[in-house]
Amino acid sequence: MNGKLVGIAVILPALLVGGGIWYAQEYYFYDSIDPASDAASISIETATGPKPLLTQDFQGIDADSSPLRWRICARLETALPADATPYDGATPLYGPRWFDCFNADQIGADLESGAATAWLAQSEIRPDVDRILAVYPDGRVYGWHQYDDKTPERGVMD
Repeated sequence: MNGKLVGIAVILPALLVGGGIWYAQEYYFYDSIDPASDAASISIETATGPKPLLTQDFQGIDADSSPLRWRICARLETALPADATPYDGATPLYGPRWFDCFNADQIGADLESGAATAWLAQSEIRPDVDRILAVYPDGRVYGWHQYDDKTPERGVMD
């Protein structure tokens, strides 16, 4: 009987802590971005400076806990400017499973195959973090934040 109590005393708190960590990472820190808010407006870097993009069917999430938690899914109302800045090395980052419009694996595969193209939306949105957009020919656009390597000698934690 004592062995069962010790086992329960060890396993139950571990399950509760594990469940709490999972909930925090998957749900707690994320906030939906209101499509009517300023946070939902996106722009793209061009040779002449940033240009706003008009979107529809906007869905977005963000969190104050990390600069990498920003994700959007939308559809462009107009074409990209001709002088938009392409982005080499775009790697979509995984988001929470419940934000199902954003599939990092599919977006990454489409970027590799050329079915989508990556563009710089904003350089240094936060120190050493760029805002990237993956744009499809049919107007679908997906966005995320990604660490850049412009100053690799500094390190991320400086």
